[in-house]
Amino acid sequence: MKKAYISLVLLSCLTASCTKNFEKINTDPNRPTEVNPGVVLGQMEYRFVNSSISAARDFTHELMQVDAPRSSSGNGVHRYVINPGTGVWNSFYTLLADVNVVINSADRLKEKNYRAIGLVYKSWAYSMLTDVYGDVPFSEATKASDGNVQPKFDAQKDIYTQILKDLDEANTLFDDTKALTYGGDNLYPSNTLTSGKNVGIQRWKKFGNTLKLRLLLRLSKRAAEMNTDAQINAILSDATKYPVFSSNADEGVYKFPNVYPYFNPYYTARQLDWRDGTYYTKFFLGNLNTWNDPRRAIWAIPVSGVYQGIDSGYPTTVEYVVGKNSSYTDALKTASNTGVMITYAEEEFIKAELALKGYNTGKTARAHYEAGIAASMTQWGVSLPTGYLQQTGVNLDESTSVATRLEQIITQKYYAYFFNDYQAWLEKRRTGYPVLPRGTGIPAENQFPNRIPYPTYLQSLNPVNLKAAVAAMGGDNSNVKVWWDK
Repeated sequence: MKKAYISLVLLSCLTASCTKNFEKINTDPNRPTEVNPGVVLGQMEYRFVNSSISAARDFTHELMQVDAPRSSSGNGVHRYVINPGTGVWNSFYTLLADVNVVINSADRLKEKNYRAIGLVYKSWAYSMLTDVYGDVPFSEATKASDGNVQPKFDAQKDIYTQILKDLDEANTLFDDTKALTYGGDNLYPSNTLTSGKNVGIQRWKKFGNTLKLRLLLRLSKRAAEMNTDAQINAILSDATKYPVFSSNADEGVYKFPNVYPYFNPYYTARQLDWRDGTYYTKFFLGNLNTWNDPRRAIWAIPVSGVYQGIDSGYPTTVEYVVGKNSSYTDALKTASNTGVMITYAEEEFIKAELALKGYNTGKTARAHYEAGIAASMTQWGVSLPTGYLQQTGVNLDESTSVATRLEQIITQKYYAYFFNDYQAWLEKRRTGYPVLPRGTGIPAENQFPNRIPYPTYLQSLNPVNLKAAVAAMGGDNSNVKVWWDK
C-alpha cells in the first residue's frame, strides 16, 4: 500500500512537471504568432484581381455581347439563362477575411495607411457582391473564427451606407508623408517615399474617392434617401480634400509582372480555351469597325484582313466554324494591363454624365466625354486618331437630347470597361445602355438579368438567413431587381 502511495505521488509530480509552462515550451520561437499587413497585402491584391477579371471574361463579356461561344446547343448566359452561381462569392468572401487581417493588424500596429487601403478593398469588394447578388452577408460576414458560421444577410441600403462611411474614413486616414512600413503593395508605389511624398498613397486616396463617385452615381434612383447630391457635390467642389483620378498614371489597374507567382491568370491558357471556342460579336466589333477604332488591333484578331464577329443569342442549331471569326489576341493572355479595377477613363465618363445632369464638374460634358475616350486609348497603348472624335456616332453633339448624349457616354464607357469585372452589366442595369440587339435564339420568356441567384449550397449551409434574405428581396431569381435598381 505504501509503495502504491509513493507511486501515485511520483506520477502526480511528473504530470505537474509535464504541464507546467507547456505552451511556452512548445512554442516555436522562429514562427511568428502575429502577422503584419504587408505580408498579406500583395497576395490579396493579386488574388482579388484574378477573380474579378475572370468574372469579366467568363460572365460579363458573354452577357454584354462582347463575345459569344462558337457553339452553344444548350442554354447559356448569352441567352439570358443565369444559373445560381458562385461567381465572385467564394473568392471574395475568402479574400475579405484577408482584408480583415490587413485592417486588424494595421490597427494593432497603428498603421493608418494599411487600414485605409483595407477599407478601400473592403468597399470595392462588397460593392461588387451586393450589386451582383443583392442583400448579402456583411456585418456578420467572415466571422467563422468567432463561431459565427451562419451570418445574416444585410439589406443593400445598409451595406451601401456603411461602404460610403468606410470610404470617407479611408480618405481621412491616408497620409502621404509616410511609406508603408511593411511594404507589400503591388498596385501602387506605396512602399517608399519620393522626395518626401508617398505617390502611391496619393493614388490610393484618389482610388477611394473615384470609387465613391462610381457608387454614388449607381444610387441615382435612391438619391433623395441616400443624400447623394450633397456627397457628389462635396467631392466635385473640393479637389484638395477629395482628390480623384486626374491621369492614367492614377488608375487602379493591377499590372501583372508575369514572374512567379504573379502571372496574368490566362498566361498559359490553351488556344482552344482562349479563342477557338469564343468569338467577338457583331455588336462589339460593329462599332469599332465603323469608328476605325485603334483598340481593335489590341483586342481582336483579323480574319482575312477584316474584323468579323458573330451573333449573340443565336439559335441552338447554329454552330460557327473554327477560325472564321475574330477572337481575342494571344497578346492579351500575357498582357500586363488586364487587371482592371477602376480607371481614369471611367472617372471622366462619370463626370461627363454628372455634367450632363447639371452638376458643376468644372468642364462640359463633352470635354469629359472626349477625355474619357482618350484615356481609354492611352490605357490600351494606342493613340487617339485625328478626326476620331468628330465621327458620326462618336461626336457628342450638344444640340441633341440629354438621352441621346447619355447613350453615347455609356456606350463609350462600355468599351472602356473591357475586362473590368461586372461594371458594363451594372451600368446597363442602371441606365439601359448600351442598347443590345436581342438574339433570335433567346427564348421569349427570358429577360435580361438583374442579378445572379444565390449559390445553391447556402440552402444547406445557411438556410434560415438565406430564406429571410430571399423573402426580403422578393425572390431568388435573375428577374428580381436589387434595391438601388427599383
